[in-house]
Amino acid sequence: MRGTFAIGLALSAFLVMSQIGFSPAVAADGLKVVSDQTATGFKFPESVAYDAEAKVLYVSEFGSELKPAEKDGKGRISKVSLSGKILESAFLPAPGQILNKPKGIWVKGNRLWVTDIDVVWSFDAKTRKGRSVALPGIQFANDPTIVGNALYVSDNRADQLFRVEPADFLNMQGEPKVTRVFVGKSINPNGLYPAHDGSLLIVGFKSPQEPRGIYVMATAGGDPKPLSAGLGRLDGVYQMNNGTLLVTDWNSGSLASWTTKKGLQPLATGFKGPADFAVIPNDKGLMVVVPDLVKSELRMIQLAQ
Repeated sequence: MRGTFAIGLALSAFLVMSQIGFSPAVAADGLKVVSDQTATGFKFPESVAYDAEAKVLYVSEFGSELKPAEKDGKGRISKVSLSGKILESAFLPAPGQILNKPKGIWVKGNRLWVTDIDVVWSFDAKTRKGRSVALPGIQFANDPTIVGNALYVSDNRADQLFRVEPADFLNMQGEPKVTRVFVGKSINPNGLYPAHDGSLLIVGFKSPQEPRGIYVMATAGGDPKPLSAGLGRLDGVYQMNNGTLLVTDWNSGSLASWTTKKGLQPLATGFKGPADFAVIPNDKGLMVVVPDLVKSELRMIQLAQ
């Protein structure tokens, strides 16, 4: 029975990927950790984003207690060097703006998008000007990701996904259009990432007893489709050039790779709260910067093939 189930699952995943156009790698291609360093001085970091133009990292920090839904006005975005040195501990928000428990960050050009409980912010990284948009019905705004001209925002607690159009609403007149894309699909979407083919990758996070997997959704319309069975409590996701996915998993406390052939393969372990990470291509391979929300530190993990 177990063997039949595994074959059926693999075939189902293949059919889903063929229909949508998504094609992950079939092997992990010998990924290995060549160095692993820790940066400290943070206060409950939840997400890291890489600014390729400025060559810096932005880190969202709760700034006080590990209470992710508390509106205490103590959240912040710090600017950090690629070696993990804190350059500006309170780069955002600017005076007069308030962040509570900022979570996911997305960077494109000089714009930063940041989720914060029931709103999503857009900031100008040069001027620090910011604007927030309320997301009616959202309970736990988690990860923002841009596909085309739309901003997608996950809500793992209420098992729903939102879309904001246009994504760049900072200087627009009036309010952007906010749409609930789906709700109640037993996905509990957490990390989001734009796949190479234009679809949206989604990983789920609920509880240790209710593992969630990896999903893909065609942004032109349609329901999300499973690429895997339940794997754990997945937080961040990234697609490598060869299609291999990198994910973080709270159940195993790891940064891991995933392919259709090998499934989930831990690369670096020992995390208590491996959250939403950034990936920096370099001459050695990929530097993956993973925030440990519980330990209040960043792990700088160099991967090579």
